[in-house]
Amino acid sequence: MSEFEFPSPAFVVFVDAVDSKSALFRLIAQHAAEIADADAPALERQLIAREKLGSTGFGDGVAIPHGRIESLEKPFGIFFRLEKSVDYDSVDDLPVDCVFALFSPEADGAAHLRALARISRRLRDGNFVAKLRGARSTDAVFALMTSFEAADAA
Repeated sequence: MSEFEFPSPAFVVFVDAVDSKSALFRLIAQHAAEIADADAPALERQLIAREKLGSTGFGDGVAIPHGRIESLEKPFGIFFRLEKSVDYDSVDDLPVDCVFALFSPEADGAAHLRALARISRRLRDGNFVAKLRGARSTDAVFALMTSFEAADAA
């Protein structure tokens, strides 16, 4: 069984432009709040607080911001592809255009870490990220994401 939810193309968001990392976090929080019936400002504060511990931008234009939601039963992810990269204070100082936001139950640190590790491994694969960047529709990104989940489950 999958450690995190990526149930439909609605969990893939193409973004024309955001002008800052804080605007990106606000957008992520809004989408996550709709999915999880949670408070968007509280989720945004979580993302910002986590980011203060160290950048979730791990290089090559990819970031995995993450937070916790008390009411969740299992983790879920939302993939954002930015048409115009945004400065993210990444470890390699490159701007970010591929963002996988992960949200997990407040009380389940182990599931959160397992999901984060799986996503991180996959998004460090340059070929996979190139396919994500080349995908022209939310359905195409969704197919890539679900094929990665199926491969990990096997």
